[in-house]
Amino acid sequence: MKAKLVPIYFQSAQDEEFVKGVENLKKFFSKEADILDPLPLGNPLPEADAVVFPQILGDAYRRVEAIAQIKIPMMVITSDFGTVNMWDWEIVSYLRSKGIKIFAPYDVEMSKALLRGLALKREMPETDFLVFQDNPGEGMQASIFKRFYWWEEECVRAINTRFGVSIKKKSLKQLAEKVKKVEDDIARKTWYRWNFPIGKISEQALLSALKLYLALRQEIEENPKVKVAGMNCLNESFYLDTTPCLAWSILFEEKGIIWGCEADLLSMLTKFIVYSTLRSPIMMSNVYPFLVGRAALQHERISNFPKVDEPENHLLIAHCGYFGLMPPSFANTWTLKPRVLQIVDPNATAVDACFPLGPVTLVKIDPSISRMQIIQGELKGYVEYPDSDCLRGGIIKVSDGHKLMESLYSHHACILTGHHSHVLKNVAYLLGLEVEESK
Repeated sequence: MKAKLVPIYFQSAQDEEFVKGVENLKKFFSKEADILDPLPLGNPLPEADAVVFPQILGDAYRRVEAIAQIKIPMMVITSDFGTVNMWDWEIVSYLRSKGIKIFAPYDVEMSKALLRGLALKREMPETDFLVFQDNPGEGMQASIFKRFYWWEEECVRAINTRFGVSIKKKSLKQLAEKVKKVEDDIARKTWYRWNFPIGKISEQALLSALKLYLALRQEIEENPKVKVAGMNCLNESFYLDTTPCLAWSILFEEKGIIWGCEADLLSMLTKFIVYSTLRSPIMMSNVYPFLVGRAALQHERISNFPKVDEPENHLLIAHCGYFGLMPPSFANTWTLKPRVLQIVDPNATAVDACFPLGPVTLVKIDPSISRMQIIQGELKGYVEYPDSDCLRGGIIKVSDGHKLMESLYSHHACILTGHHSHVLKNVAYLLGLEVEESK
């Protein structure tokens, strides 16, 4: 889906600078936007996602009332490079001083992210999240899982109310029955298409993972509205002899399906919004600030955090034995390995994958679905703890660990490669979300 943009002119659609501006829009954003016929400022608008000013003139100072009457998002993209021109800052600043919300992207990737965000706003009311669960919170490690907000109907309603996304719930137990009916030979033939790197796992473990993928693919193909899927894979792990790690990896590479570990709806929503707009590798994982101390170490069955300077500003990142689940196209290294956690079947598998070292951004939407938290950091390295629940975890440094402790929304954080706060802030504002930022 593309954004629908209406170019607006002040004096004439035939003005040479305006014509050139419209041509630039079509050149730079052919994948992100459909450029509709230009209209003069003040004319009734067709159905569109935003208006764009490919040329902005001093007339804007005298046409403030007409500009203020535009009730859809406005963008100023006036340069030859898909961005705002620097000499248009005064007009943009003036309009903002009059209470007019207007976007003036200063790099082309920000422009593209905003255009994808406009398309996403229109797409989300037609989007389903598919979740497989039966009695969430009542199964394995109930004392932990019963605490999670994403099981609550309030969470489902809040997501639907804010963005129009529908959460479709299906039985994990019934899915497991379908998995059992998939024949070994069909699963084997499937693997020839993918053949991702695998460690020392049995053939049966690989076949079980592939059978789950095939069953999930069938469920997803029955509903073309499904863009995101997840299952209660730990808390109700007793239904399956495998885990969905390989299935989610394949389904992303094959169909672009965003996955949700543990069916965490807030992480699923965050990943869907961020990846749909930024197209940057992203995953969900557990966050263990060093400040938490023994409570974090005990959960991962490790004796100590690694020695670092400024330990109060460091985080251990680990989930299901490794850094976090991601598809091969997101990873610096990627291998399917035997399961680590005792909570899942011995036949199950897990993904050992790594991002490249360097800048990362932690991002999460809050339980009220009204704010986006953005925390920039640096992935400094990886640490290994044999005979633990953290065979490989990542170490991230942030600027202020104490501030992070006071503001984290959940033990689940979404982590993407690169520093993206400048773009994420604009995307959040476009979607009507407040921003809680930490450098």
